Amino acid sequence: MTDLRSNIHAAEQLASVAAPPRTVAEALAEALRELGAVHACGVSGGAQALIWAALSKRLEVLHFRHESGAAFAATEAHFASGRPTVVFATTGPGITNALTGVLAARTEGAKVVLISAYASAPNRGRGGIQETSGYTMPTGGLFEAGAWFDDAVVLETPDQLPQVLRRLAAGLRRPGGYVAHLSIPNAVQGAALTQPLPRLSRAAADGAGDLSTRPGVSRAAVARCVDLLSEVPFAIWAGFGARAASAKLRALAERAGAPVMCSPRAKGLFPEDHPLFVGVTGMGGHTPSVAAYMRGEHAPRRILVLGTRLGEPTSFWSSALVPADGFVHVDVDPMVPGVAYPQAETYAVQAEAGDFLSALLEAWPARPAPRPPRLARPHPGQTAPDGEARVRPDALMSAMQRAVVDGSDAVVLAESGNSFTWATHCLRFSEPRRYRVSTNLGSMGHAATGVLGAALGSGRRAVAIVGDGSMLMNSGEVNTAVKRGLPATWIVLNDGRYNMCHQGMAALGMSGFADTGFPPTDFAMLGRAMGAGGMRVEREDALEAALAEAMSSPGPFVLDVLIDADRPAPSQGRNEGLLAAQAVRREEAGISFPVLGS
Repeated sequence: MTDLRSNIHAAEQLASVAAPPRTVAEALAEALRELGAVHACGVSGGAQALIWAALSKRLEVLHFRHESGAAFAATEAHFASGRPTVVFATTGPGITNALTGVLAARTEGAKVVLISAYASAPNRGRGGIQETSGYTMPTGGLFEAGAWFDDAVVLETPDQLPQVLRRLAAGLRRPGGYVAHLSIPNAVQGAALTQPLPRLSRAAADGAGDLSTRPGVSRAAVARCVDLLSEVPFAIWAGFGARAASAKLRALAERAGAPVMCSPRAKGLFPEDHPLFVGVTGMGGHTPSVAAYMRGEHAPRRILVLGTRLGEPTSFWSSALVPADGFVHVDVDPMVPGVAYPQAETYAVQAEAGDFLSALLEAWPARPAPRPPRLARPHPGQTAPDGEARVRPDALMSAMQRAVVDGSDAVVLAESGNSFTWATHCLRFSEPRRYRVSTNLGSMGHAATGVLGAALGSGRRAVAIVGDGSMLMNSGEVNTAVKRGLPATWIVLNDGRYNMCHQGMAALGMSGFADTGFPPTDFAMLGRAMGAGGMRVEREDALEAALAEAMSSPGPFVLDVLIDADRPAPSQGRNEGLLAAQAVRREEAGISFPVLGS
């Protein structure tokens, strides 16, 4: 009897100190870790305190200064690491602030999960603080699959969690991007689990998807592609969707003697110093070398397109880029081929780029590669420094080529605007995964905050080339980088105006119609005020020493470069497209105004 009482007493004592049942928030955080997530980026709030605490115990959490910055950083952390990333936000403005960055993740093809809070059912419609419900904000599309999210749900009871986690696991394993939104009412976050959770396999890395979710490669389609491509001279047009297949792409190009072009987002996928490299197409690209090739005696009869939609930033939908016999277009999404150029002959293949190239290389005829054509070199020459005037952007790019691209292994991001066009046109990369731009949503502020995610995900220095307008938009995240000690460098093209807009208005003949300027800002001083390193450069002969200091800094650094604002940016077709569109609209509206050259 004594032994029985002792055992009962011991059991009671154990029960009194045993951990309480896992909550929904804790289980979700553990599941995200199991699915491969390591980093979570967001801004705190009372309505999602339990989620925030659970994520902080299981993931590496970065507390940002604005939710859009958190989402931009999460996007770039995914591309730098190949892992899914988490964004967390509170109710009301927390969700709406995050949406621009989340949409960037969706359009860029990242794998990101947004976790937010939602008003508990008994409190909806009662005027709660930052209430999120159908009474207070539009819910259509925010909490269901659609244009914003690949999948979205409000978790109303703990019973939903197993099926939601299975959907998350399936989405994160599939090829390409996946952006999901899971909103959890306050009361549900702390509720105990009611049933066991499924075992989850880790999400596949870098957007390729696991073998069970990727479409198979048709042997018949590969055989047809061999026939189409080996019978005539062909070129390869590579996009960001082929980023995991750079070695196979190079092997095919060299075996077939096929010249290679790439989209702006795919810059570096094929070595830019390779004799078969034609150039970057589209915005900021190498229009002269691409045009010379497409018009020359060695022009391709067909083009093999891999992993790009051929959208406006990549092609400007120029008919000059359509080869005589059309395209062989390979994409994991069967809806992509033929959309950009519906008038062109297109043989469509649904496949992941790396799988397709493996099959094509295996089936390619064993014969000597044809002698490659002599191609025009796409990049401009190096600009020698001049110590007399403000810094020319092309001189800055020449100095960056030496100090940043060739002199380090840093990830380089270029902001939307003239920063994008200068960097894309002038810098040269010989390896993939070192250059990132956003050409889809193209939001200002993306690189200014995405640089934190790139540094976090890559584990090495990341450099953002940004305009002063973009830096003013999201400069608060320098403070976030200081808190975490991230090796992030901002190189600010400081000209006191939204210069792409200014130069674009001039090209449209509307120079005096809109105000594009703003008061001057000392970004080096701003960076130092937030705890980062900072230096201002006013002359080209000071660039080399300034870049050396910025790149050797152990933590965040802001390099403020006063640039020549009147140096025309290499927009490469953007202004011509706007001019053409404006001409059509003027004819339709029966109005006229001066245009450049009229």
